[in-house]
Amino acid sequence: MSIEIRKHTMGKDVADFIRAAHVVHAGDPQFVPPLDFMIREQLNPKKNPFFEHAEGVLFTAWKDGKLAGRVSAQIDQEHLKRYNDLTGFFGFFDTIEDVGVAQELIAAAAAWLREQGMKRMRGPMSLSINEEIGVLVEGFDTPPMVMMSHSRPYQGALAEACGLQKAMDVLAWRYTVGEVPPRAQAAYDQIAALPEVKIRNIDKKNLDAELKWVLEIQDDAWRDNWGHVSLTPNEAKYAVESLKLLLDFQLGIIAEIDGKPVGMCIALPNLNEAIADLDGDLLPFGWAKLLYRLKVSGTKTARLALLGIKKEYRGVKRYGALSLALITEMARKGKEAGYEWGELSWTLEDNVAVNLQIKVMRGEKYKRYRIYEKML
Repeated sequence: MSIEIRKHTMGKDVADFIRAAHVVHAGDPQFVPPLDFMIREQLNPKKNPFFEHAEGVLFTAWKDGKLAGRVSAQIDQEHLKRYNDLTGFFGFFDTIEDVGVAQELIAAAAAWLREQGMKRMRGPMSLSINEEIGVLVEGFDTPPMVMMSHSRPYQGALAEACGLQKAMDVLAWRYTVGEVPPRAQAAYDQIAALPEVKIRNIDKKNLDAELKWVLEIQDDAWRDNWGHVSLTPNEAKYAVESLKLLLDFQLGIIAEIDGKPVGMCIALPNLNEAIADLDGDLLPFGWAKLLYRLKVSGTKTARLALLGIKKEYRGVKRYGALSLALITEMARKGKEAGYEWGELSWTLEDNVAVNLQIKVMRGEKYKRYRIYEKML
C-alpha cells in the first residue's frame, strides 16, 4: 500500500486537483460538484486578485496509483500584515477515508508552509476566510448552499488524526419562509417609524456604486470579527462582478440614515440548487440549463450571505433594532419572491448578538463547520 504526494502549480496542472473532489465524494448524495471553470479561475493567479498578495501550492494524494485526496497550502500577506502571527493556511481538504492519506497531505502542506517561515497552519480555507471555509462536522443530510463547503462525515476525525485542533466553529442556520415572529415585526415597525431611516432595495440603475457600498459596510461591520481580512480594492471589484451574476434584486436590501447607506442585507439565489445535476460541467447544454434555472424558473432556496451595520451606528440605542429589521425585511421579500427557505451563513459560534437575532427569527442551527490549526 503506497501513498504518493504530487505537487501542482496554481493556474497550471489543476485537472487532477479538481477531479479529486469528485473521487472523494463519489456516491455522496449531498455533494454538489462546483462548476469546474469557477474552480480553475479561483486557482489561477492571473485571474484571481487574491494572488496579488498571496502565494500557494496544490497537492494531490495517490494511493496504489489511484487519486485519493487533495489539499492546498497558501500564505496571505494581507492576513500577515494585519495579525503579524506567522500563520499560513491550508484548504480544499478532501480525502478518502484513510488516515495515512490525510496525514501525508497535511504533512506536505505543513512542510511547504514551514519552508516559507510560517509557525502555524490554519484551515481549511479555500483560499481565504472570504471564501469557503471549514470542515463540515454537523449537518451531513442536506447539500451545501452556494459558496459553502461540504465534507464527508469522517473528515473531521481525520483532521484530528493529523494533529489539528479546533480553532473556531462557524454555524449555518436554516430559516423556513413564513410568518414573521412578533418580536421581529416589532423591531421592523420601530425602525420604520424613524423618519431619518429608509430601508430599500438595491438600485439596479446604480449597481456598481450600490455594491461598492455593500462591501464597504461589510468590511466596517466585520472588521473586529475573528480572523477577518479586508478585501483589497481589486478583490472588491472582482467580488462586485461575481455578485452581479447571481444577485436577485429583491434580495438586496440597503438601510439608509439621512440618505447615507449604513446597513445592508444580501441573499443570493442558491446556485448549488441550479447546478446539482451538471457534474461541474457546463458543456454542451449546461449553460442553457443554468440560465433557465436562475433567470426563468428561479431557485426555491437562497443564502443570506452578507449582513452588517456600520460600527458607528451599532452602539446607538435608537438604531438598536436595525439589524433585525433588515433580516425581517429580507424574510418578507423572500416570501414575495417565492423562496421556500433560506440559509443564514456563516456566523461565528461566539457572535452572540447575531446568533440571537437569528434565533428571534426562529432560525434553526443545522450545520456546523470547524476551522482547525496546529503549530508548525
